[in-house]
Amino acid sequence: MRVGFIGTGTMGAPMALRLVEAGHDVAVFDRVSAATTPVVTAGATLVASAAAAASGATCVFLSLPTPADVEAAVTGELGVLAASSRPTHVVDVSTSSPDVVRRLHVACAAVGVVFMDAPVSGGRAKAQTGELSVMVGGADGDVAAIEPLLRAFAAQVFHVGPCGSGTVAKLVNNQLFLAGSVLVQEAFVLGAAAGLEPAALHRILKASSGGPYAVLAPLLLGRAFDDVIFRLDIATKDLSLAVQAAEELGVDVPASAAALQVYRDALDAGLGTLAFHATLQQLEHSAGVELPALTRQPRPA
Repeated sequence: MRVGFIGTGTMGAPMALRLVEAGHDVAVFDRVSAATTPVVTAGATLVASAAAAASGATCVFLSLPTPADVEAAVTGELGVLAASSRPTHVVDVSTSSPDVVRRLHVACAAVGVVFMDAPVSGGRAKAQTGELSVMVGGADGDVAAIEPLLRAFAAQVFHVGPCGSGTVAKLVNNQLFLAGSVLVQEAFVLGAAAGLEPAALHRILKASSGGPYAVLAPLLLGRAFDDVIFRLDIATKDLSLAVQAAEELGVDVPASAAALQVYRDALDAGLGTLAFHATLQQLEHSAGVELPALTRQPRPA
């Protein structure tokens, strides 16, 4: 099957590669052409625009950083809808805005193209192994039509509801993960400011009611800020979209809004290109403490 793939960054490249390995004829486009190299080396065709990636394709995937990027890739001058032969389906696997997703669904429908949202979760490692979770928003028949393609890079495909529903589910997931991560970090910063040693506190929490929240502590306090599996600037964008969606629905999310401010402060401090958990540095700076790296403790023999 002819497939277009637009955006071959951290997540897009391994997903596109899985489609190539599944035997599909994949045309790739990225504004940074070097980002397409691993996929092109594996057999994909490099093209010069989103329109060229879409031309003659049955389905086009979008994996882009921001909702504005997604919108431009679809409706821009050289976007998908400008293709000489439009695809049947356009599938956005980015973490986007529900409003933008629904607007694009309407714009595509007006010219006979089905636009669907199918954001993914699991990170680059699971994209490489084909074990992502995908949250799809769309009609039953359309989900069935694209599911064989999704299965090239996904172990679990959840049909959430109509277009836009998948995006909301992804934002809720990231809201919980990102806001919760700040809470875990600030609890350990409080402990350190009071003189408690993080490793000892971690052992206490694991044996107490805080146990479920302590599971991520080695990641969030491990100080591997240069091991960028999820950039802080992208995390800030995702949490901002979740808070924005809540505001549009009239839902109060004070804890998430407070966590978002920590991410924004970390972004303003120049930490945007580091891993998302570099928020720890911002919390430490405010508290005047610095925690030693917390590593996973070996299990007793």
